[in-house]
Amino acid sequence: KDIAKNTLWVVQGHDHPWLQSLALDADDASWVAGSAPPGGTYGSKTRYRQADAPCALAPRANGAFHLDFPQPQWAVTPGQSAVLYDGEVCLGGGVISTRD
Repeated sequence: KDIAKNTLWVVQGHDHPWLQSLALDADDASWVAGSAPPGGTYGSKTRYRQADAPCALAPRANGAFHLDFPQPQWAVTPGQSAVLYDGEVCLGGGVISTRD
C-alpha cells in the first residue's frame, strides 16, 4: 500500500516475491525485562500462530529495533507486531514500521 500515491498493489499466490521480507524495522518496543535484550540471534513471530523464525536483533535508539532474517518471511506487515523469543521465553516486541 502506498498511501502517498493512493495505490494498493494486489498479488495472487502465497509465494509471490512481494509478500516475502528479509528484514524489518519496528518502533514502540515493549520489553518484558524493561530494556532491550542485547543484539544477537533470537526467535521471532510476525504473524499470529506462526512458527518461530530465527532472526538477528539490532536494538536501536528510542524504543526501536531492526530484525534480519536468514530466510524470507511471509506477509510482514507494517502496523502489526514483531515479537521476540529466547526459546520459550517471550522477550517483548514492537510495532512493525517498515519491511525490506
